[in-house]
Amino acid sequence: MANQKEKLFSDFPPISTEEWMAKITADLKGADFEKKLVWRTNEGFKVNPFYRSENIDGMQTTDSLPGEFPYVRGTKKDNDWYTRQDICVNDFKAANAKALDVLNKGITSLGFNIDGDDVSAENIKTLLKDICPEAVELNFSTCYSKSLDLVKILVEYYKNAGVNLKDCYGSVNYDPFKPLLKKGREAKNWVEKAAEIVNAAAALPRFRVLAVNASAINDGGAYIYQELGYALANGNQLLSALINAGLDAALVAKKIKFNFGIGGNYFMEIAKFRAARWLWAEIVNAYEPKCNHECPNKSADGICRCASKIYTHAQTSTFNKTVYDAHVNLLRTQTEAMSATIAGINSLTVRPFDETYKTSDDFSERIARNQQLLLKEECHFDKVTDPSSGSYYIENLTKAIAEQAWKLFLEVDEKGFYEAIKAGTIQTGIKESAEARFKSLATRREVLLGTNQYPNFTEKADSKIVEKEACGCGCEKEDAPYMALPTGRLATAFETLRLATEKHGAPTVFMLTIGSLGMRLARAQFSSNFFGCAGYKIIDNLGFETVEAGIKAAREKNADIIVLCSSDDEYATYAPEAKKLIGDDEHLVIAGAPACMEDLKAQGIEHFINVKSNVLETLRMFNAKLGID
Repeated sequence: MANQKEKLFSDFPPISTEEWMAKITADLKGADFEKKLVWRTNEGFKVNPFYRSENIDGMQTTDSLPGEFPYVRGTKKDNDWYTRQDICVNDFKAANAKALDVLNKGITSLGFNIDGDDVSAENIKTLLKDICPEAVELNFSTCYSKSLDLVKILVEYYKNAGVNLKDCYGSVNYDPFKPLLKKGREAKNWVEKAAEIVNAAAALPRFRVLAVNASAINDGGAYIYQELGYALANGNQLLSALINAGLDAALVAKKIKFNFGIGGNYFMEIAKFRAARWLWAEIVNAYEPKCNHECPNKSADGICRCASKIYTHAQTSTFNKTVYDAHVNLLRTQTEAMSATIAGINSLTVRPFDETYKTSDDFSERIARNQQLLLKEECHFDKVTDPSSGSYYIENLTKAIAEQAWKLFLEVDEKGFYEAIKAGTIQTGIKESAEARFKSLATRREVLLGTNQYPNFTEKADSKIVEKEACGCGCEKEDAPYMALPTGRLATAFETLRLATEKHGAPTVFMLTIGSLGMRLARAQFSSNFFGCAGYKIIDNLGFETVEAGIKAAREKNADIIVLCSSDDEYATYAPEAKKLIGDDEHLVIAGAPACMEDLKAQGIEHFINVKSNVLETLRMFNAKLGID
């Protein structure tokens, strides 16, 4: 075996980076390497097409181990995580029955969303009946103004239950900045309220009661570096304010929980969670939290390393989920779950694929649970800690995202996260990012399969959209003097367009394919996908001998739009002929951007579609012309 290895290495000698670059340069045949192969990310840094071992030389993070400061490789030495399912509590007895049922189906973490008016000791007792707090992570979310009451009730309940409080894990989702970010209302005296909640929860050492809800930033359309940078600023505002209020740094740090979203950028999401652990560890360590008991995980000068461990819950994003072709959401949530679990999160919620248009049922909730269980039981993701460590690509992504997020963190932290929210700086930044992504979707620089590319032409969605069961905190509506976070999904504009088409009745688009076989077929496919995004009825064809024959066939099908599909050179002849035969009876569209475009426009041909077209605006224009509101 040793001889075989020696022969292998002699047959394939090492290749230097310079040699690789020389080969790539030759293959590019004069094209610019930077423009052709280097990816300029929305996060503000460049990603090279390949990385080598020298690209990670000198990186401090590559020398660390799982469970060791600064925790870039994980806050624990294993990769197990809590499999969480959230339950909307409208009936406490029914919610308890559902909780007990899903606990027998692989769930190890429960999230209860409770209306603020329903927070009472009796209701909590009913909700947690027969649930062992030491065997399952229990998480609670309720109205901002009722969180303290809930914490006190839980502390009393746990004490009376006779359980070992150190073995009870869970959280109360108290977010002092939620009123501002979600509803545009200021939370007055938030420092005093947060301090009171931390002190009330001190009896539950494994319970986290201060929430950094970065998932709301993710769902608002933020880029990855924004979600991380703003989350760090949020956490640091909580930490510094409560320390200044007299609370112990280690106590406060151990009460903060980060709830992140997971987007569809697979490798960058892995890097985001690794960077989050690293940066938060450095932030907390800067406060020099002291260890108040004997613990092996502290520095020589008594600094508590456990306080620097970030606790991360992750949930799949809503921003990139769709109503049309909704089963594609299963693919999206699966890759998102893979990113988070490879990265080593503490707990995970996979949202059901159909929650964009209805209250999820038993089937979709079961599928969501099983998506996590597949990763554990069949793919064994929980058996390897930080498998991405040492990957030249992932290590460089981790470093690059950390640098961009840290830069944003410093900008926000200088003013203060709370003041930045009141000034609208954070909301504006996220809104601008979301609008940029909306534009990218409209022009297909960002793709949502089934929405702006490769739609299911015959799908009808109007009948499956039903009123969703309300599941909120129960807060009454008040005036909102401040800007709130954006909440729209990426696909909403396309879905609104297509639903209008359904309501009106789909117009017919006829592909007049003629001339060059390769070009006409390619352009017919492109055009079919283009108009299919609005739900139009598509009639494709193999080809016609003459333009006249094609137009005759189109009129037999009562076409509203006729798309001429041919080669650029042939358009100079075919397009004027088609325009003359059609006149103003139907809408003529040319598939492509031929060199003769300006000449054709001068002859009255005004509609062209190609890869540079704004798909959304073009389809809105045709809807208006066809009388579709």
